Amino acid sequence: MLFEKRLLRLARRRWLALGLAIGPGFAAGVLTVWQASLLSQVISRVFLQGAGLAEVTPALAWILLAIGLRAGCAWASEVAGGSLARRIKDELRQALFERILADGPAAARGERSGELTSVLIEGIEALEAYFSQYLPGLALAALVPLTCLVFIFPLDPLSAAILLVTAPLIPLFMVLIGSAAQALTRRQWQTLSRLSAYFLDVLQGLATLKLFGRSQAQAKTIATQSERFRQATMDVLRVAFLSALALEMLATISTALVAVQIGLRLLYGGMSFDAALFVLLLAPEFYQPLRQLGARFHAGMAGVAAAQRIFDILGGGAAAPTAPVPSHPAAAPAGPPAIRFEQVHYTYHLGDEQRPALHGASFAIPAGGRTALVGASGAGKSTVASLLLRFGQPQQGRITVNGRELGQIPPAEWLAQVSWAPQRAYLFNDSALNNIRLGRPQASLEQVVQAARLAEAHEFIQALPQGYDTPLGEGGARLSGGQAQRIALARAFLQDAPFVILDEATANLDLENEARLGVALERLLGGRTALIIAHRLETVLAADQVVVMAGGQIVEQGVPADLLRGDGPFRRLAGAGFNPPGGS
Repeated sequence: MLFEKRLLRLARRRWLALGLAIGPGFAAGVLTVWQASLLSQVISRVFLQGAGLAEVTPALAWILLAIGLRAGCAWASEVAGGSLARRIKDELRQALFERILADGPAAARGERSGELTSVLIEGIEALEAYFSQYLPGLALAALVPLTCLVFIFPLDPLSAAILLVTAPLIPLFMVLIGSAAQALTRRQWQTLSRLSAYFLDVLQGLATLKLFGRSQAQAKTIATQSERFRQATMDVLRVAFLSALALEMLATISTALVAVQIGLRLLYGGMSFDAALFVLLLAPEFYQPLRQLGARFHAGMAGVAAAQRIFDILGGGAAAPTAPVPSHPAAAPAGPPAIRFEQVHYTYHLGDEQRPALHGASFAIPAGGRTALVGASGAGKSTVASLLLRFGQPQQGRITVNGRELGQIPPAEWLAQVSWAPQRAYLFNDSALNNIRLGRPQASLEQVVQAARLAEAHEFIQALPQGYDTPLGEGGARLSGGQAQRIALARAFLQDAPFVILDEATANLDLENEARLGVALERLLGGRTALIIAHRLETVLAADQVVVMAGGQIVEQGVPADLLRGDGPFRRLAGAGFNPPGGS
């Protein structure tokens, strides 16, 4: 019920479009009464009074007009309902997209990208029938039958009483059957979400699965999941067909009761022919909106089931806390910044689970210097980078930039001062030119080429079939690991930011690519403040200072050479060869 109320609030905000969807439908109901009245009069005059075609031609013309107007009203109602649904879908899709972007990767870690994609596409589309058909149908199911009763009651109170008593049976059965349908529809939606998430995971890891000979096993698993979804869908359809049968049977039996008692009274002279025919023509139309509502009920339930997940995301159930809009924004630093962490605490909220990541972390990143951040997997290194990239904000403590709160700097201004080169930079299925331009979209071709030269990427880009216009494939499928990293470094050179965050850009590369990247990195880090998440001893020894993390805390920091001479955590990590690149 909570999610239905939120959907209704969305519809009320578009009250004009909702009114335009309901109004023509109500007008069509009034026209139905008029059409039935005209038709009963024409039939009575022709068959009982012997009227000719010329005498009833004006009435026939009015009937044709009523039919045309009814068709026009039905068309207008569908168009308005479709427009209402499109507007709300666009609004929800935009809100979901903005929410996911605002929460950032820190919150997305608790989600599966395939399931999120399913919500953004299939979930939003499932609301189409709810807003365009079910919601207007809910109003018409009350308005049209009442309109029919207003005209029937003065002519035949007995028939009106039968209609009034039998009409509530249809929504009663609809609710009784709908309670079972709602649970099945929710299960179907959950099965689809899991299938979407799993299928995308398998596709993304297909090369690895083929390499280890596990692709056939995963194909069988997908087939099993697909069968579960098919079975869930068939369960929903089974209840939907049962519901339709029950509602049609109720409407047919109720109409038959009205017809039988009208026929008996007409036979014994207790009712005029034209009044009897008028009531008999209106009886099916009385039940028609209720029957249509029953047919659309399951589509509405599918929308409500999808809305539950949509509003979970919009409500931030699994979201990490985001930075508030500063009331008195501070200016972003103009040169290499000095950054300080002061007793910073941070906990990931993954659904109902909470995973602490930082516990009172305090350390400084000096302006223009290189700070290496080291520690075992899970020590909190990536969390530090995430906070500096404004993917979240500390729950306790503070981060300062040149003495000013990081949270008081507008995110867009701060991110313009930061270059980030992760271990596996994501490349889009676009040209090399546009992939590099991600660092500065307005950059000219000459600036992009210069950045590529500095990143040691110009030569291999020129060797591509279309040079800088060559599509790189999704995730840089057409490039080697070293080439993809150099594209990422070209982005950083193009952005020319005073603060650089590197997540061991030379990891998992051959000697030639590592040497080329080493040259490019020296150029990039010159004169900039740098935070390097390091997994190799060679990278750490080239830093100005080392910060050692363990369990979300700073356990040691200092000059690399001094720490190696000591007997602390850094020396033990150096002796173990550091941890392999991975989650931090």
